[in-house]
Amino acid sequence: MKLMFAKSQVALAAVAALGGGALSMAPSVASAAKTAGQYVAGDFHNHTTCSDGSISMQKLVRKSTGTTANGQPDGWGLDWFVQAGHGGNGNRNCTLAEDASLATPAYPLTAQGPTTTWQSSVPAVAPKGLVSGASPNQSMWRWQSIQEFQYPIIEYLSAQKNVPLFIGVESVVAGHEHTSMSVITGQIPLALDSYTLPTAPVIAANTSRYTALGNANALAQWEYCFDRNDTDTSRGNLAVGNPTGNNWNCSVTGSLNAADPSWNATAQKLIPAGGTGTGTRGHLKTVEAVKWMAQNHPNGSYYIPAHLERAGPFNPDGNNGFNVEHLRNFNNAAPTVAFGFETQPGHGASSNRGEYQPNRQTIQGVLTDSVGTTTYGGTGVYGAQVGGVWDALLGEGRNFWFFASSDWHNRGSFGPDDRRSTQDFYPGEYQRNYTMVRNGTDKLRPQTIVDGLRTGNNFAASGQLIDRLAFIACASYPGLGARTNASVEALAVAAATTNTDIDKAGCSTMGEKLVVRPGADIVVSIVVRDPSSTSNSPYTFDNPSLKQIGVNQPLNAPVLDHIDVVRGMVTGYKTPGAVDYSGAWPSNTAWLTYSTGATAGLGAVPAAAKNTSAAVIKTFDNTGSPGGWTTVAGNADYKKMTFRIPAVAASQYVRLRGTNLPASVPFETDAAGNPMTDIFTNANDATLLRIPCTVVGTTQFDGCPAHMATATGTSPIAGQKAVSYDVAAWADLWFYSNPIYVQVTGSTAVAGVQ
Repeated sequence: MKLMFAKSQVALAAVAALGGGALSMAPSVASAAKTAGQYVAGDFHNHTTCSDGSISMQKLVRKSTGTTANGQPDGWGLDWFVQAGHGGNGNRNCTLAEDASLATPAYPLTAQGPTTTWQSSVPAVAPKGLVSGASPNQSMWRWQSIQEFQYPIIEYLSAQKNVPLFIGVESVVAGHEHTSMSVITGQIPLALDSYTLPTAPVIAANTSRYTALGNANALAQWEYCFDRNDTDTSRGNLAVGNPTGNNWNCSVTGSLNAADPSWNATAQKLIPAGGTGTGTRGHLKTVEAVKWMAQNHPNGSYYIPAHLERAGPFNPDGNNGFNVEHLRNFNNAAPTVAFGFETQPGHGASSNRGEYQPNRQTIQGVLTDSVGTTTYGGTGVYGAQVGGVWDALLGEGRNFWFFASSDWHNRGSFGPDDRRSTQDFYPGEYQRNYTMVRNGTDKLRPQTIVDGLRTGNNFAASGQLIDRLAFIACASYPGLGARTNASVEALAVAAATTNTDIDKAGCSTMGEKLVVRPGADIVVSIVVRDPSSTSNSPYTFDNPSLKQIGVNQPLNAPVLDHIDVVRGMVTGYKTPGAVDYSGAWPSNTAWLTYSTGATAGLGAVPAAAKNTSAAVIKTFDNTGSPGGWTTVAGNADYKKMTFRIPAVAASQYVRLRGTNLPASVPFETDAAGNPMTDIFTNANDATLLRIPCTVVGTTQFDGCPAHMATATGTSPIAGQKAVSYDVAAWADLWFYSNPIYVQVTGSTAVAGVQ
């Protein structure tokens, strides 16, 4: 389905915000018949030796998209993959592979591995631009690495493996922390389909071993222009003052550019000064970054803040987190580009899940927690808290979607081929984005993948809790050919079992808007596949978290316990500069009491960052109808559930979350089934560990493994192994869907979605 700009159904006032600019027109989806597609699994945030990862490009591609070898996992079977290391620079030649199993005709194994520096490589590679340090350890700017080395190898591997691969960046964000992004223009051209790959490397000085048909020039330019860690001033040239090269100019049409106090004439880009006001100036530069993307590559780019709660709240004098107003500013300036956030972060096996923790940052001289202090069931508080920041954005009717990532770097205390981890999971191993990609009869391509992400027709799941979801809403008018629950459920069953969605007048799915007349009933049907096969977890012993309540369930055979339906009302876009537009989430113990896990609740959250109309309106479980799901005839892995929202009078949305944990699992879920803080399973403070692991096995996988943390100090289980690291992640699984909007004629328009 083609994506295009469309006029909103309401006139949005063109009012200025701090860095937000005028509200832009929302993206829309054409109303013509949908192009056929399917849900495909992918990851867009991970690292190799090109930045601060531990393995080469070749190895991460194989681990992410491979399947099995000799009955053992040799990869996690992703359908699409974006390699996206940090912006800035690095000195390792990440085109060099670890071993012969990774060798290819164009990139054969050499005597040098992926920790070899660029200048120590054979032939030696010369970094360009404003280079510092001494040879042979000088770093290469990421723009050069992307343009000359990373893109050619990803194009080669994409063609060789026939898997859609492309390059992105985890940008180090001016004024903030990190963002997953890409500009796909030029990458993986159609001509590659009929191209015969070389049978030997073509090595020339300062070039890749493979000559690419496409290019990542646009992405390289963006990295030079807007990444905070890229302080090069060469304009992408051989050296500063030497016009041989790209001669990039980072101007944005309609912006101040050279008239901006942060503009650097030599670099032809914004270089905000440090000190007081650093964060504010940096945020203004970042808004220019998304404007540049929207102007130059509106359908070929995305900008998704990563683990955005991790670095604490926004700091006007530093580079820390994101408050709700910054997300609004990005979406206002570039709705086709800044259309979501990565609030289910990677680093799921680390000692502090997601790397969120108390006192993580020093902000203005004060030790400050990550926003929300920790993750909640592996999800940041912005996405996990019903009625919080995500619901605030959805309550405006924005196109702002939920995504997850692996953030792969390494296995912590284990090698990259070990099944255990004290740090990260591979892309596809634990968390996945399942995205509806409408490619018709064509192969998967970067453009249709990015188009799919933009639509919001995406759900994210951890630990293979579910791997299929049909979530639809249809209008039903009593007395006027009303749809029955059974007829809508049949649509959902067909969509789920064929791994697609619906194309039916009067029905919508995730990321879409259903327009109805006042008084219509909304029939909502949900069908999920809870696979009966084992998950990717290597552990076969019973889940210690569930063991607390007498449930015996192997960690590698999780069972979906329940699904919550969350509803919120839509009241329209907030006005930049108004008192309810901006506001930071409460910090430190103003939000979470570490000793008990109790939170202050939404009463402590500013109006800008919450939507108090959002609530769980329905919970389905395995208790049978009514109030539960039933199985699809002939395939018990599929669970189906359908209900009505009667006589709607106001615009609203519905979204889903689900878990393997019942309500009231000690230190995991509260009495209402909400995820609790992960502070009680984070090994970085062993005095807070609370869930014992007592199974003695014969291997590291059929009993509590040796690397699990031991509770200490004041913990009531001091001296015992406790749920922590990767075991904590496999024990506590969640999925989240994106919303379906319902716009009631005469009520508030859902302006961000067509």
